[in-house]
Amino acid sequence: MEHRFVTAIEKALGWDGPGSVGTAFARGTLADPELLTRLMTPYRLLETIQRRHLSNPQLRCYSEGQEVHPSGYLSTALNRRRQAVQQADMAALGAILNNDGTIVLDSVDAFDPTLEVACRALGWWSGELVSVNCYLAVGDTPGFHLHWDDHDVIAVQLSGDKSWEVRGPARPVPMYRDAEQNLEAPEEVVWEGTMSAGEVMHIPRGWWHTATRVGSGGDGHSLHATFGITKRTGVTWANFLSDAARVDEEFRTDLESTGGPIDDEVLVAKLAELARGNPPSGYLDQLRADTPPQRHMPLVDAFGALAETDVAAVTEFPPAITVTDSTVQVAAGGKKLTFHPRAEPALRALLSGHPVHLDNGDNDLRTVAAHLIKEGLCAPLTEGLSWGYTGLVPTVTYSNGPSNSV
Repeated sequence: MEHRFVTAIEKALGWDGPGSVGTAFARGTLADPELLTRLMTPYRLLETIQRRHLSNPQLRCYSEGQEVHPSGYLSTALNRRRQAVQQADMAALGAILNNDGTIVLDSVDAFDPTLEVACRALGWWSGELVSVNCYLAVGDTPGFHLHWDDHDVIAVQLSGDKSWEVRGPARPVPMYRDAEQNLEAPEEVVWEGTMSAGEVMHIPRGWWHTATRVGSGGDGHSLHATFGITKRTGVTWANFLSDAARVDEEFRTDLESTGGPIDDEVLVAKLAELARGNPPSGYLDQLRADTPPQRHMPLVDAFGALAETDVAAVTEFPPAITVTDSTVQVAAGGKKLTFHPRAEPALRALLSGHPVHLDNGDNDLRTVAAHLIKEGLCAPLTEGLSWGYTGLVPTVTYSNGPSNSV
């Protein structure tokens, strides 16, 4: 899946693929300024908030460095049936911003098609789940206290400017749930400066950092997005083994019973066998194949057959396509599907991550597309979702074998 944003990040940070994620701090500038307004603008963020029923902590506000109680910006409205729904008080949000405040919206990719597709492209690129938060600050306002995240961060300054301080890790690769607390930041500052619109920064997991607009003179604003990349670890592999062990009666048996304690060597040997049969690399492949899409548009037969429309894959990771003499097998989104070899060109186009245009002249393509949509691996591009691809992801021209064209 090719995406202008992913390509721009690689060029800005001097990366060649995702191997550098999590390895070192990096800074750069996006050479494609049009990406900034395509990803998000201040008023588009406010409109996103306005048109959703949101709650804390997904929507948070800060004033003078302190978190505002949700009652200060969330209101309960009654619909015509007198049912209570919670929504943002836009006048209150405006007052917070106009008085040097900050608004944070987590997981904006759940609401905005452009950021949804950008996160999917980063997920396909990195092999890890990706989500994005947006931070809108106005005036001379402090940011969060010096802290570290349990995931890798790619921060993009979309408009305005914000000052940052970045320090290295105090504990190697710390975790949210860890053997030790990680409370003291190192003294050495790795980088300190101001991020302006178009600049991008990679902060590895566990690196301490803070961002602020204190000293800005009370003028201007800052809008930045942080793309969080949650990487799998040896601990997550061990957790997977723990779940996989549940199928074995020996592991489900009490360690001590009326018959005496269980034989240590039996469980140790079985655990070693389980680990050898499910090595970390195999676990990652299985995880990516089994992860279902977060959401997708269904195919409703009553709306009519697929005709002149566009379709795109919506899996969290690239589908695995295996070709044999007699079949084509697809593993993705928690599904394992088998097709006739004749379907291979259509499958490679539809599962490329790029939009594919369907027309009435190719029954094979439309048939395969309908099946993939019903299985939840692809989705028809609505007007809203289509905007997340237009001009950012190449389309695919299908003609008995896919070829990419911008």
